[in-house]
Amino acid sequence: MRKGIGKILKIGTLLSTWGLIAIVLLQIICRFSWFDTPSWTEEASRILFIYAISFASGLALKSSNYYVALDAFYNMFNPKFRRFLDKSIPAVIFILFAIFTFYSIHFISLGMIEKSPSMGFNMGVAFCSMFIIGASLCYYAWHKIIQVFKRKSA
Repeated sequence: MRKGIGKILKIGTLLSTWGLIAIVLLQIICRFSWFDTPSWTEEASRILFIYAISFASGLALKSSNYYVALDAFYNMFNPKFRRFLDKSIPAVIFILFAIFTFYSIHFISLGMIEKSPSMGFNMGVAFCSMFIIGASLCYYAWHKIIQVFKRKSA
């Protein structure tokens, strides 16, 4: 199941990133030619950028902590406090994003009655990116918590 979720996130990241690149190229071509830039491209590029970040965020947590870390600050602490941080940081990430994910469901339902200004689709689709980022970060934070506690008990 873990590989399946990772594969879905990778495909989502690739599709949204390539879609973003294609739309930005369309905007560039239209601006430097006699064609008018379609009005929907600005909103579409914004939505695809948000989805690219949403899909990639869980993968960044999964893959050896690709998030910004303050190693110099972390290395100043003694080993006992570092072990505490190693256990507590994934737990805090999990708790915060579990709350975020819970409230994102309500936000998606509020967006169901809204329509996108230039593209006309349901804004719940756009707000679904919040659920994806929260759920994927919770999923990989939970696996980090399990990994840290197994490693320290062995």
